[in-house]
Amino acid sequence: MNLKKIFFILSFASWFTTIAQQVWSLEECVDYAIENNLQLNDFEYTEQSNKETYRQSVRNLLPNINGYADYNISFGRQVNPNDNSISNTEFFSNNYSISGSFDVFQGFQKINSIKASKFLYRAAKEESVQQKYLLAFRVMRAFYDIQFIEGLIIISEEQVEISKTNFELVKKQIEVGLMAGADLYEAESLLLADELLLTQNNNRLAAAKLTLIQAMNLKGETDILIRPEIENSEKEENLKMTSDSVFNTAMTFIPLIKAQELRVKAAKKQVAIARGNLAPSIAIQGGYGTGYFETITDTLGVTIPFRSQFRDNTNQFVGVSLNVPISNGWSGRSRIKQQKIALARAKNNFEIQEQELYQLIQQLVQEYNALNTEVLQTAKRSNSQELAFEIAQKRYEKGLINAIELGRAKTLFATAQNENLQVRLRLKVNKSTLDFYNNLSIFNIN
Repeated sequence: MNLKKIFFILSFASWFTTIAQQVWSLEECVDYAIENNLQLNDFEYTEQSNKETYRQSVRNLLPNINGYADYNISFGRQVNPNDNSISNTEFFSNNYSISGSFDVFQGFQKINSIKASKFLYRAAKEESVQQKYLLAFRVMRAFYDIQFIEGLIIISEEQVEISKTNFELVKKQIEVGLMAGADLYEAESLLLADELLLTQNNNRLAAAKLTLIQAMNLKGETDILIRPEIENSEKEENLKMTSDSVFNTAMTFIPLIKAQELRVKAAKKQVAIARGNLAPSIAIQGGYGTGYFETITDTLGVTIPFRSQFRDNTNQFVGVSLNVPISNGWSGRSRIKQQKIALARAKNNFEIQEQELYQLIQQLVQEYNALNTEVLQTAKRSNSQELAFEIAQKRYEKGLINAIELGRAKTLFATAQNENLQVRLRLKVNKSTLDFYNNLSIFNIN
């Protein structure tokens, strides 16, 4: 059975089972996984936290305004606020004030802080998208693993049917005296070996489905049906790709690269913030206050009403402050050095990510070119082994070869089918990955 037939059977089986159970396409699996993955939530929380940090850095440009009020009851010897005399009379008082300050100049620290926090917020957004892509690729690999093993099961089932047919043939040949009893044991051994392989492949399929279910965080399900993609041609489209062209495209949009580049920019602004600590700072302050005191009385000894005191006891102030850092244990210079080290580390991490990306794309392009060749070779080998097995089967039916020789031909045929199926699916995963790095839309991720 060639690969096109295998994919046709897989597709038909998936369509037939839609009545009883949902059949998942690759896009549906990826969308569900992104929607329900709990680990992605952590990156989104980091993104939200950085967003709020950025917003607060903008709000830090606003003046600081504070209000104050108190209510005091004084006992024992107290200073009378009316005439500053000493009094032993119990009395109460209220104080009210409002004050504000505005930083005129701080070495551009706040402006640079806004820019740094914005870069970090954008970096967190890119890292969140990067995690979605990584999850999508894990789901894609699990999806194609299932498709590969389902193809193996079809091949194994075909091998079992052949072994069963041969086993029945040997029984009939023994009945008419054309074969000996030993031939039946050999045929039975081949049948049992094929049935064992089928069982092992079924177990592998269950494990592969569990991997996909867990990657999707699909709760309450122990089985999943996928809709395999049908191969329309015997020959894969062999597009010419070079590592440099793919790399140049990838560098323009890969979220991880963009995130690291933004962190370098943020580190530069943090160096500027540290330098701003050495600059003089200028601030403007102002305030308004008033109060009420039970001891303030008129000429008749009657306490002046609250409204009158609130109006008459007012005081205001306004001023400008200048702070010049002279020596703080060299801490300002130390912070600059630390931020420069952080900047160098961020640049180094960016270069590491750039290097790893280039090496990954090199491997993908090399593998892509190799797999295209392997697809053609394994297809030819599968066709040759199929012809060889058909000839061996006819010779076996005529008693020209024994069951061991037939089993060897059948095993070689099955192995060739497996190799061709595996290479085709590896090429599909490889091609999808390269399409991603070529900035082609393969996942529905915003």
